[in-house]
Amino acid sequence: MATRFLDTNVLLYAAAKQALAADAGKHERALDVISDGDFAVSAQVLQEFYANAIRLKPLPLPVEEARRWVELLGTVECVAIDHRLVTEGIRLSQRFQTSYWDGAIIAAAHAAGASTLMTEDLNDGQVFGNVTVRNPFKQSAH
Repeated sequence: MATRFLDTNVLLYAAAKQALAADAGKHERALDVISDGDFAVSAQVLQEFYANAIRLKPLPLPVEEARRWVELLGTVECVAIDHRLVTEGIRLSQRFQTSYWDGAIIAAAHAAGASTLMTEDLNDGQVFGNVTVRNPFKQSAH
């Protein structure tokens, strides 16, 4: 069981060939985050990764390279999407006043047994039940 759950944005920064100037340093930081392989993802994260990786700006990943990333990421714990995860995502989105998609990510992190959700899309330090959000790109010590 992984202690960290990674959101799509962390994986996209890791795979990015060329970052925009505003994102300088995020590629290296994301590679550090994934380097030990001790993390979980969900089918939603893999879907979002592929759909966005082939449209990355300024340089999209070639389709085959994006597919290889998905295959590689599929070797870590991957939470499946089923009706229970969907309904839990809905419940969490209502409880915490987030989008459904964020609720589903939080539900998947819970299902994976992760204590940390690595993302830049939610507030760093925010707690959702047993899961604490950490923004790996925030300039602070955690």
